[in-house]
Amino acid sequence: MSEGRPIHPAALPDDELLKDVEESRSRASGPGGQHRNKVETRATLVHTPTGVSAQAGERRSLQENRKVALFRLRLALATQVRRAVAPGDARSALWRSRCDAATGRIACNPEHHDFPALLAEALDHVWSCGLDVKKAAARLACSASQLVKLIKDHPHALFELNRARAEHGMHALH
Repeated sequence: MSEGRPIHPAALPDDELLKDVEESRSRASGPGGQHRNKVETRATLVHTPTGVSAQAGERRSLQENRKVALFRLRLALATQVRRAVAPGDARSALWRSRCDAATGRIACNPEHHDFPALLAEALDHVWSCGLDVKKAAARLACSASQLVKLIKDHPHALFELNRARAEHGMHALH
C-alpha cells in the first residue's frame, strides 16, 4: 500500500502470509469414495495474529484444498481486518493498476488472485471515511457505483458493511 503503512494481510505475497498461518488437516466428509474417506484432504488455515480462519475440503487433493483455503483466508481477512488509511492519496500501486481514474471503473474478477487485496483496500477506505462510500470512492478515484459493485462481488463483505452502517443509523447499500 502507501509508504509507511503496513500491508494488509490479504495483500501479502503467499510466502509472507503463510509465515503467520497455522495449518491443520482432516478428513473431508461427503461423496468422493474411498480415497476421500481415508485421506486427510481438508485444509484449515488460521491466521494467528488475527484468529481469522478458512477451510476447504471439496477437492480430492490436499494441495488443491490448501490453495482454495488460502484464497478463502484472504477474502476473510479482507472482510474482517481493518487497517488505518493515511490522509492524502493512499492508493496502492495495485489499486492504481486496476482502477481507471478517467472512467472510474475497477477491473478485477472476484476469482482473481488480486481481488482480496483490492477488497481489503476498498473496505479500509470506506471505514476510514466513516462508512461513506461516496467519500471513499472519491479518495480511491473511482465511481461510487464501481466501489459498491466491487464490495458486492463478495456478499459477506457487503453484509458486514451494511451491518456496520446500520449500527451507525445509515441506510443499507444494495
